[in-house]
Amino acid sequence: MPRILLIDDDEHLAAPLASYFARFDCALESATRPSEGLAKLRAGRYDAAILDVMLPEMDGFALCREIRKESDIPIVMLTARGDVMDRVVGLELGADDYLPKPFEPRELVARVQTILRRQRAPAPAAATQRRIFEGLSIDLDRREVLRQGERVELTGTEFELLALLADQPGKVWSRDDILNRLRGHEAELYTRAVDIVVSRLRKKLEPLDCIKTLRNAGYTLAVGKGPP
Repeated sequence: MPRILLIDDDEHLAAPLASYFARFDCALESATRPSEGLAKLRAGRYDAAILDVMLPEMDGFALCREIRKESDIPIVMLTARGDVMDRVVGLELGADDYLPKPFEPRELVARVQTILRRQRAPAPAAATQRRIFEGLSIDLDRREVLRQGERVELTGTEFELLALLADQPGKVWSRDDILNRLRGHEAELYTRAVDIVVSRLRKKLEPLDCIKTLRNAGYTLAVGKGPP
């Protein structure tokens, strides 16, 4: 059963959400303060975290930044009023998804289930499990990326994006295509989210310059094949 940690200072939210998540075979635990949430993440194994933006001690953005220093755990941000800037900032800091408040519990469960499926999905049995390029190696089984021989820590969304581009090097993927493939379902299209994840991924792959932007078209992986 997946373990999810909710960090939200609304004490009346955790209990009903935990009961709702249990209907979908997910164990939801909670913390009302960032310090408590960080302690729980460090002490136990969780499969995903849900962070509210408005928190005491530090806001959800600062908390997301702290978690990303130590973990690539999938993160869903609960953003205030659905503010676009809240979404942009959260994604830039490494969140995997966002959901505006107020929200329907079923949608939150669906978002969490989607990122968990992406995180755990095995590579197709008939496919080669490793993609090797000049200076870049992607192990689909271990979900491990090596840049010039050094391991690169990627979030689940960053890894899935790189794996998608690497599956067909040279193919141009539109933003809408990428969103639909990564989310796994038709959702509110938010193309800025793709740009942000690409920007994060590019930074982590430096000094490699292998993700190219084709204006008004999308993104492609432009890198030579490495040795077998």
